[in-house]
Amino acid sequence: MNQFKAMLNRTFLFIFLLLFAGNVFAQKAIKPVNIILDSDMGPDYDDVGAITILHALADKGEAKILATMASTKYDGVAGVLNVFNTYFKRAGIPVGVPKGYALTLRDGQHWTDTVLAKYPHKIKTNDDAWDAVKLYRKILAAQPDHSVTIVTIGFLTNLSNLLNTAPDVYSKLSGNELVKKKVKLLVCMAGKYPSGYEFNVMQDAKASQNVYTHWNTPIILSGFEIGEKIKVGLPLIHNTSIKNDPVKDVFRISIPLAKEDSVGRMSWDETAVLVAIKGYSKWYTLHKGRIIVADDGKNTWDDNGIGQAYLVEKVDYHKVQELINELIQHQPGGRD
Repeated sequence: MNQFKAMLNRTFLFIFLLLFAGNVFAQKAIKPVNIILDSDMGPDYDDVGAITILHALADKGEAKILATMASTKYDGVAGVLNVFNTYFKRAGIPVGVPKGYALTLRDGQHWTDTVLAKYPHKIKTNDDAWDAVKLYRKILAAQPDHSVTIVTIGFLTNLSNLLNTAPDVYSKLSGNELVKKKVKLLVCMAGKYPSGYEFNVMQDAKASQNVYTHWNTPIILSGFEIGEKIKVGLPLIHNTSIKNDPVKDVFRISIPLAKEDSVGRMSWDETAVLVAIKGYSKWYTLHKGRIIVADDGKNTWDDNGIGQAYLVEKVDYHKVQELINELIQHQPGGRD
């Protein structure tokens, strides 16, 4: 009997060790998401929360940041992106800016001026940054097939221009072909569902029409209604242990300037980055179909369309709010 018990114990121990080893292996086997962030980085400041989440999850090994793109071209936008990349110890991340037509909308709270004046950044002017489209082509051409996730939290200007590109020194493929070959997923903070007017879609409606008509990889859309409820930033600005932090400065400056932000700023862009890296299934389901963009920027939804989907809440939004509030308090720990 004792021998039988001893054998049974050894069997249970062996099974436990196998399960433990398997779990460790599974954790180590998780590959970081190869990701490009495309942001208007203002006029709103949820972009700041979004780029913070990007770096926080990169520090956790869940993302590899290939580039940060500006979809606007106001003076200093490249420097602002470089401020946050530098603060999170990834100063070498390339920055792209539109060199042709692009919007020049800037933040009304003037937080961009503050971070540019207060925090280090090697990129001083937009001329020091890459042409966004050329940078897209260079990076995509060098990546494995179907391996890149792009997350847009601004206008679709760069992606529309990318689709329209011809073969060049980086790739013999057209822009449309290059996207199809290299991009795995596009996640956008864009639209209002099932229909409505939303800032990112309508401000450059022609670009939105081009992308949502011709983009040939799966697209997930985080709509206005998803981020509208999620209010963040107060735990960050009340955290006295965080000092000399550009993220805290932005929320500290901006929240008091609008009555609607008294309980925290709405979190549209943060949700898109979160889903792009961690997936949607913990918090959302997908409503499949296809977005249709009118000439005036209004979006509607075609339930019979294929290849696209918008997020639908599955759990209480406070769970996402709590996670975003935690992630935007993340402190630097990365490297170039």
